[in-house]
Amino acid sequence: MSKNNLKPALHAVQSEEAAVDEHFICKDGMRYAGMHLIIDLWGGKHLDNLALVKQTLTEAVSEIGATLLNIDLHHFEPNGGISGVAVLAESHMSIHTWPEKGYAALDVFVCGDCQPQKAIPVLRRAFLPDNIQCTEMKRGLVL
Repeated sequence: MSKNNLKPALHAVQSEEAAVDEHFICKDGMRYAGMHLIIDLWGGKHLDNLALVKQTLTEAVSEIGATLLNIDLHHFEPNGGISGVAVLAESHMSIHTWPEKGYAALDVFVCGDCQPQKAIPVLRRAFLPDNIQCTEMKRGLVL
């Protein structure tokens, strides 16, 4: 091997850095890996309905502009709680429900051009909560 073969490795590193920049969000003078919504639903209904949870996650993923790769859900007995994750090309959406408490905890973490806030109306229509609390975090903030 000649020493000239080292140059492509340098270019590969630069290309990887450019690829990282492509997936980071640049908004309001900040650059960060993604937006993470932490959502608490209180007084919710249908939180033990596995088919509805799957349908709702699928619809929410579409609404936020993400690409669904897989959904895996588990239905717990005897209380009927559901835990699961929708794996996205852009990251993930997860849910954990406590039907006996009328409570659900969701995480929506996405990078790129997705709009995670658009999941909230979908969740509201499906689970009819009395109250929704949402915390928004910028993950991987580049200082």
